[in-house]
Amino acid sequence: MANTKSASKRARQTTVRSLRNRSVLTRLRKMQKSVTGGIGQKDETSVRSLVSAIDKAAKRGIIHRNAANRRKARLNKARRVVAPPAAPAV
Repeated sequence: MANTKSASKRARQTTVRSLRNRSVLTRLRKMQKSVTGGIGQKDETSVRSLVSAIDKAAKRGIIHRNAANRRKARLNKARRVVAPPAAPAV
C-alpha cells in the first residue's frame, strides 16, 4: 500500500498503463498468429499492418526496440522461405 499521495497516484498510473500495454501485446500476438499461421495465403496488407503495429509498440516503449527488430526479421525470413524470389528466365 502506498504511504504518500504521490505514491498512490503512481500506483494508479501504473495500473492504467499496464492494462493498456497488455491489450497492445495481446493484439500483437493475435495479429502475428493470424499472419504466420497461413503465411502463404495472407496478403501483403496484413503483413504491413503487423509491421506497423510492431513499430508503434516499440516507439511507445511497450516492447523493446531490438525485440521489435527481431520480430520483423523473423517475419520477413519466414515470408522469404515460403515464397522464394522467382529465378530470371534465360
